[in-house]
Amino acid sequence: MSASRLRSMQRLSRQLALSQRAFATTARQLEAGPAVPAKKAETAPQVTEGPAPTEVKQAPNRADIWAPSQRPRSKAMTGPRFEQTNYDLQPQPYAAIELIHQQPVRWTHERVVVCEGGGGPAGHPKIYINTDKPEISTCNYCGLPFANEHHRKHLESMPVTSYPL
Repeated sequence: MSASRLRSMQRLSRQLALSQRAFATTARQLEAGPAVPAKKAETAPQVTEGPAPTEVKQAPNRADIWAPSQRPRSKAMTGPRFEQTNYDLQPQPYAAIELIHQQPVRWTHERVVVCEGGGGPAGHPKIYINTDKPEISTCNYCGLPFANEHHRKHLESMPVTSYPL
């Protein structure tokens, strides 16, 4: 390769590096606000004084975290990745861990039952669940509870179960 061609390639690579740096922003730059002063003609929306914001729950039906690796919502939504901190605008779906425990037990006379999660594209792979033991057996995918009719009296005699019988 000739020396002039090598110099032109080095010059081009330096220009590319400079152009990439020109578009890079850091979290501090985002928090500091715009670098260009705002126009005087534009007015900011008026904010009314109201009660102090309350602590936002993880989900409307769940007050705390449900996994040891999960951070509370107030700490999880911080940093340059999450710019929107108005929690009223963010979805708060019901926690599935609470909703699945409202499903009634599906009683069966079979020793082995099949769960497909509803079948079709909304379902999950077919799995076989053993209901021999006197306990509520759950699907590993969707969490639906199954129990053998033979063990019904034993399960109903228990003081507390995690699913409605």
